[in-house]
Amino acid sequence: MFELIPFAGTRRMANFDPFEEMERDFFGSSAAMGFRTDVIDNGDSFQLEAELPGFKKEDISLDVENDCLTIKAERKVTEEDKKKNFIKRERVYGSFSRSFDVSMVEVDQIEASFEDGVLKIMMPKKAEVIPASRKLEIK
Repeated sequence: MFELIPFAGTRRMANFDPFEEMERDFFGSSAAMGFRTDVIDNGDSFQLEAELPGFKKEDISLDVENDCLTIKAERKVTEEDKKKNFIKRERVYGSFSRSFDVSMVEVDQIEASFEDGVLKIMMPKKAEVIPASRKLEIK
């Protein structure tokens, strides 16, 4: 009744994937996906950009443990939302998280900023370690 595209189900048969349909039915269309990210190699650093529209800075946490950066964001249902009589609800509430390997990054120098729904994380690369070579004396 309130769909934006009335023929949504009829055009997908060419790309039909039963497992994708099962996952979407089980987890919901966007719950399994989490949020989208881009990772850019700037030469001396990596830049991670994560789209988190509708989140406040206070709802986002960044944790680094065992060379793993975890981004968590939580959207809570407010008391005002509970009182509304929704006809259709597509925005997902709950907790979302993604983890990234940061073994090649100077973890102590990571900087993050959040503006206009985009989280930007600057991660300087570790200096490349060149194995030392030496000449061994034969006894």
